[in-house]
Amino acid sequence: MMKDSPSPPLEFSIRNLNESVGSLFSHVRSSMANMINQRTTGELGITGTQGSILFMVWSGRCLLAAELAREFGIDASAVTRRIDLLEARGLLTRVRSVEDRRVVRLALTPEGQAIAARMPAIFACVVDKLLSGLTPEETGFLEILLRRVLANSGDLAGLTHDATLYFEKKTH
Repeated sequence: MMKDSPSPPLEFSIRNLNESVGSLFSHVRSSMANMINQRTTGELGITGTQGSILFMVWSGRCLLAAELAREFGIDASAVTRRIDLLEARGLLTRVRSVEDRRVVRLALTPEGQAIAARMPAIFACVVDKLLSGLTPEETGFLEILLRRVLANSGDLAGLTHDATLYFEKKTH
């Protein structure tokens, strides 16, 4: 026999849930991903995720499938499927390391490089649209707050050295 689930607090409501910071984070992320996906699908003939993978390899941030899995927060088999699709499209190749045969690096084909090089403009256009109407000061403050949220999560990979120093000074 299952125990009854605890009742939500009296102040809980669907309105509060939809307007919570967590829900807003989720909606912003989803809107951003949808906007990127629309642009990449229409302009490049690939999904936003595929474009992001190509960009991560092109930028040198992720050269291994395991690095992509960590970056995107997905399991290795999901990354492998995405890499397989990009490889089948002729946008990416797997290159076995000569130093360690167990290591397989990812490399872009010339077509993959050309697509990856277009991703920063797509990202910037989407972010500009999302931030339209905000003043430069508001945008700067939002960046500071988001960096603090990332620092609180323990995910310091997205923070610059200067930002981590800023938060260390503020907390000491």
